Amino acid sequence: MGDSNERNGHGSLTRVLFCGPYWPASTNYTKEYLQDYPFIQVDEVGLEQVPDVIHNYHICVVKNRRIDSDIIAKATQMKIIMQYGVGLEGVNVNAATEHKIKVARIPGSMTGNAVSCAEMAIYLTLGILRKQKVMDTAVNRKDLGIPVGDTLFGKTVLILGFGAIGVEVAKRLRPFGVKFFATKRNWSLDTLPSDVDELVDKKGGPEDMYEFAGEANIVITCMTLTNETVGIVDHKFISSMKKGSYLVNIARGRLLDYKAVFDHLESGHLAGLGIDVAWMEPFDPEDPVLKFPNVIITPHVAGVTEYSYRTMAKSVGDTALQLHSGQPFTEVEFVN
Repeated sequence: MGDSNERNGHGSLTRVLFCGPYWPASTNYTKEYLQDYPFIQVDEVGLEQVPDVIHNYHICVVKNRRIDSDIIAKATQMKIIMQYGVGLEGVNVNAATEHKIKVARIPGSMTGNAVSCAEMAIYLTLGILRKQKVMDTAVNRKDLGIPVGDTLFGKTVLILGFGAIGVEVAKRLRPFGVKFFATKRNWSLDTLPSDVDELVDKKGGPEDMYEFAGEANIVITCMTLTNETVGIVDHKFISSMKKGSYLVNIARGRLLDYKAVFDHLESGHLAGLGIDVAWMEPFDPEDPVLKFPNVIITPHVAGVTEYSYRTMAKSVGDTALQLHSGQPFTEVEFVN
């Protein structure tokens, strides 16, 4: 890569920019990891300030900031745009490529992010099955023995998007005595664990999602957000689900069509909704969908655990160190 001073254009400093105040542990843990390396500077700025300062930085950790072609054009010293995790739907990868900027994510299977998200999927699933909001109300009213919840045992679970998170969900839910259906675009064995046939009872592609939904009691969305998957959980899909089934989303909020979800909650077709991600974030706490007693929301923390965040901080830190020294990158997966 050549001399780091010449490459970075800022003397001996390599500068890392974190976009926005949300998920603060990402910045804090990365700073802690790099505290003994004074030649790496880590800064966090508000979302609105990013376009004004991005020209000063060599690595950008986007979080929930959209990085469009206009911002990329201003990133004159940028070498790597990356996510603190896997979701890169907000980055214009083509524009970055045109400007010779690499775009990277941190594979969830390497950091514990997939495990953390899988545990959150189970938490939300159990929460809506056991009627968490109604239980809270019962405690406040000093009631006992209500509500009557439901079990995971004996249920059929459909995982939409059997990637790293979907695999970890299946591994952890299997001991509960459930049957698994899963959809995935490519079932080639090189992308899957060797015991996939023991984890999944019925495998299919995106075209099978409606049929599988009709047999499932619980649907968990784990798929990537793309132009093709925006709003994929729509009226047609939810209508194909069994009446009284449950929906859990720990991937991206816009996979779910808001009106379709609201209407099917209102009609009683959906027995419960558990979401860690919302249509707009931060989500309005007064939104009507949250008024339903069978809806649970968490503040986009599925991957935010001590285990996963410390590991991802190491990935960001090591990437900065490797950029500075001209060493090969070992901690990230490039998409361009």
